[in-house]
Amino acid sequence: MSNIKRRDFLKISAGLAAGAAGGVPLLAQAQTAWKPEKGAKLRVLRWKRFVAGDEDQYMKNVAAFTKKTGVEVRVDNESWEDVRPKAAVAANVGSGPDIILSTFDDANLYPEKLLDVTDLADYLGKKYGGWYDVCRQYLQPGGKRWIGLPLGCAGNAFVYRISQMKEAGFDSFPRDTAGFLKLAKALKAKNHPLGFALGNATGDGNTWTHWLLWSFGGKLVDDKNNVVVESPQTIQALEYAKELYQTFVPGTLAWLDPNNNKAFLDDQISITENGISIYYAAKNSQDPKIKAMAADIGHANLPIGPVGRPTELHLFFNQMIFKYTKYPNAAKEYLRFMMEKEQYEPWQQASIGYVTHPLKAYESNPIWTVDPKHTPYRDCMKIMLPNGYSGKLGYASAQCMADFIVVNMVAEAASGSKTPKEAAERAQKRAERYYKV
Repeated sequence: MSNIKRRDFLKISAGLAAGAAGGVPLLAQAQTAWKPEKGAKLRVLRWKRFVAGDEDQYMKNVAAFTKKTGVEVRVDNESWEDVRPKAAVAANVGSGPDIILSTFDDANLYPEKLLDVTDLADYLGKKYGGWYDVCRQYLQPGGKRWIGLPLGCAGNAFVYRISQMKEAGFDSFPRDTAGFLKLAKALKAKNHPLGFALGNATGDGNTWTHWLLWSFGGKLVDDKNNVVVESPQTIQALEYAKELYQTFVPGTLAWLDPNNNKAFLDDQISITENGISIYYAAKNSQDPKIKAMAADIGHANLPIGPVGRPTELHLFFNQMIFKYTKYPNAAKEYLRFMMEKEQYEPWQQASIGYVTHPLKAYESNPIWTVDPKHTPYRDCMKIMLPNGYSGKLGYASAQCMADFIVVNMVAEAASGSKTPKEAAERAQKRAERYYKV
């Protein structure tokens, strides 16, 4: 009845039984690796570190992969602002890095150029408790094939000086936008200004301005992808931004992602919106004054606006494999290896949670509870909205993000270069160029 010899059958049966006894689903264990092609070499382009532990542990994981598989891996690091255009060039010319770690919904700019990683996403999802919903919104367009693999997000929170908050008359950080504005004004009166990026900052600029817009009920597009940013809710958000801007330190209109980190650690500002990198830098600083600041740093999830629920955006990280790669199996095996618990959790721990996980099983990583100051970053992927909210992600949403439409609108209204109405009108016209009827 079969060409399988009895001894071979017994070996296979024993192996499957061992897998079942270990609690690993048989289907998942049957496909735990993608065998790299003979002579495979990989080139990876990723963003530059904001915390040393991130890159250090990532490269240790890369070395472990090479040792295990024999696949040589070259990793190039660029700023977030530089990764996007280099990825676009690679997609257009059909050559360049095999794998790119990019941001937001860049994968939706050229989905037809990306390798289908549905098998890999399904394997990891089944093994590690499933992906958060936002992952599918970003990388499984139309609920069909996965065009990239989620890496996580650089979770953002409000970073503040505890002593200065108390000096301003507040015992705890406000949980709503009205209370937050009162705190901001009180801090400015005590000569402790705030500072939020209003330049074309991929991470910090986009995340806080989208939160502000959404918290008042404004949005760039509705659920049918109609551009609706020119609305009373948007005007209300921009009026708030204008008041808040009066509490800012000078220069924020030109700030990119590193600027607020430096300003906070230089004691120029009392509050900013950032990842855990400021706290990490303070704890690991060789400067005694900055190191002492770590005990005075607090983190708070972004306040709730008039809509009455969280409206946070965080810097989503995707991992894309281009179809032009000569080594698709090696590329998939590389991503699988990097996302497995043995590599992923130590990477999170080395960077004290700079990247919030996309897989639910990693909520239990001890990094989130070993220090209560880490905890506000734990659920960023769980509660975040995608940048194209509340429409569908695709070419238009990716282009609007790449063009910094929301950031520019808030900057114009906040600084007074345009009235809130004029800023909203301009944003409406800019977005309509991408969301064509």
